[in-house]
Amino acid sequence: QVQLVESGGGLVQAGGSLRLSCAASGGTFSSYCIGWFRQAPGKERELVAAIDWSGGSTAYVDSVKGRFAISRDNAKNTVYLQMNSLKPEDTAVYYCAADPNYRVVRALVGRILYWGQGTQVTVSS
Repeated sequence: QVQLVESGGGLVQAGGSLRLSCAASGGTFSSYCIGWFRQAPGKERELVAAIDWSGGSTAYVDSVKGRFAISRDNAKNTVYLQMNSLKPEDTAVYYCAADPNYRVVRALVGRILYWGQGTQVTVSS
């Protein structure tokens, strides 16, 4: 059983930056691929960024490419999402999720094994 705890959310003005953290416990962290997802009110949950077991492969939704960066530190059991040039449309609850299968994290959200509770990100205009 893997537990995931997100932190780092908050209120920021448009153009600002935030760094989200996802701390994991209860499993072998390096065995899991991690995804950051977000869900805005009235919208479906969407994948924002994903990273494989070692950090050697990453993926992003088009709307955040060039602004967000996902990284991981396996020694600290933590994955980060650096968010720059934030826009009001980035406002959402952000969740991290873990699964041993990178394809599942990237494309099969309903099969992902473990989820955090989420952290709110609000970008004001």
